[in-house]
Amino acid sequence: MVFVRKVRTASGATAVQIAERLDGRDRVLEHLGSAHTEAELAALVAAARRKVYPGQGELDLSAGAVPAGHAVITSKSSAVLWQVLAGAYTRLGFDAIDDVAFQQLVLARIIEPTSKADSLRVLEEVGVAHASLRTMFRSLARAQERGYRDVLAGACFTHATASGDVSLCLYDVTTLYFEAENEDELRKVGYSKERRVDPQIVVGLLVDRGGFPLEIGCWEGNTAETTTMIPIIRQFQQRHSLSDMVVVADAGMLSASNLRDLDSAGLRFIVGSRVTKAPADLASHFRWHGDAFTDGQVIDTITPRVATTAARGVNDVNKKTEPTWDPAVHDRSWRAVWAYSRKRAARDGKTLTLQENRARAVVAGEKAARTPRFVTTKHGTQSLDEASLARARRLAGLKGYVTNIPADVMPAGEVIASYHDLWQVEASFRMSKSDLRARPIFHHTRESIEAHLTIVFAALAVARYLQDATGMSIKKLVRTLRPLQLMTLTIAGHEHTAADPLTDTGRDIIIATGTNWPTH
Repeated sequence: MVFVRKVRTASGATAVQIAERLDGRDRVLEHLGSAHTEAELAALVAAARRKVYPGQGELDLSAGAVPAGHAVITSKSSAVLWQVLAGAYTRLGFDAIDDVAFQQLVLARIIEPTSKADSLRVLEEVGVAHASLRTMFRSLARAQERGYRDVLAGACFTHATASGDVSLCLYDVTTLYFEAENEDELRKVGYSKERRVDPQIVVGLLVDRGGFPLEIGCWEGNTAETTTMIPIIRQFQQRHSLSDMVVVADAGMLSASNLRDLDSAGLRFIVGSRVTKAPADLASHFRWHGDAFTDGQVIDTITPRVATTAARGVNDVNKKTEPTWDPAVHDRSWRAVWAYSRKRAARDGKTLTLQENRARAVVAGEKAARTPRFVTTKHGTQSLDEASLARARRLAGLKGYVTNIPADVMPAGEVIASYHDLWQVEASFRMSKSDLRARPIFHHTRESIEAHLTIVFAALAVARYLQDATGMSIKKLVRTLRPLQLMTLTIAGHEHTAADPLTDTGRDIIIATGTNWPTH
């Protein structure tokens, strides 16, 4: 007895086979293939049944044999996914760049981040007719020659202003490393938070308060992070003729020259302060109240613009009331807001205890390592720096913010809340490094590296747009839509189309993004 059977495979697919039953056991005569969707399964089963028709004396199981009427899948595509991605690309105004190859590189990076050459495989798997590899690489050159990044930045600004506002922007930097042995004029060994010693570049990213990208910049790998902020801000200002905005950055951007330049440009800023500045800023509090803080307590005071002996006198410890910063009066100071959190204090306390234990182990000779924090060496003898440890514990739980925005314009709570929005730029960086895999970079020339960053910048904008529209991560969106296949089948010489039914989540994505796709 010859029959068609369906077998579940270890990968979760369904194998379709023609088998023969002999002596109570099944013997496979032909394996027709494995189906991952209902439409593929239906096509394979139809093909198998046409081979096993009544009155067949002998099955034609020779390789490549296709009996009349056999259903053949001639094409497959993840049409829903591509339509959603391409629709977002267009709605952002990126189609102003009339370059199909560039668009395909951007969207392929969202689907599956890989090398430019391997992007062709990704496009083939989702059923997109793509340009040649040579054309793809030529699009990188065009991106630089024709200023694609300027067009993208303009479109991003238009979207950000239409969907919200850019009165407050967030800035941060990161490093992208290269799997290369030698440095060159751009790729240089520099400070790395990951303690890598590979050549790297420094990348600065400016986003709106929701994390949507507005500007991106690139510098040599050994560039100090503090020197990158002003060029990006000025470029953004000049591009869009802006004069009134608030720039938020972490403590790494806290330099006297940065704050002076921002203030001179008429810009307002909120920058994280270093906890080592707390004793001077809060000298009056420590004198009158000691180490006592309450959970959620906020102290609005002033901080010297430069750390000089003369500037430290801006706070009068003889006065119990903290001064209210006035730019016309306190021309040697900035406004400083300090907040205390019991939760932060507990976290800081644990960290300090670990550092203290490590320091004691080094002092006792139990651990040979780089000199850790709280270890001091005098006359060749190491000892625990009790004074520094006590000072650090005294400041546990405190977080400071420096700004040039008066209290009557922005209350302390809003200053703190605005700074906390910085997680959005960190989230964008994490997305570019993980979901979009901006690194490692396999390009070598400055022009191709800049073009690569332009593609990542565009992909990040599309991804953030879709995440905001759907409320789900870009990874989940791709994982949901990619399996939904649109297929072309040939049955008995006639062409037919078949499609996987839309899942509820897929339908929600289509509706949320306004994609032109039949949902019935």
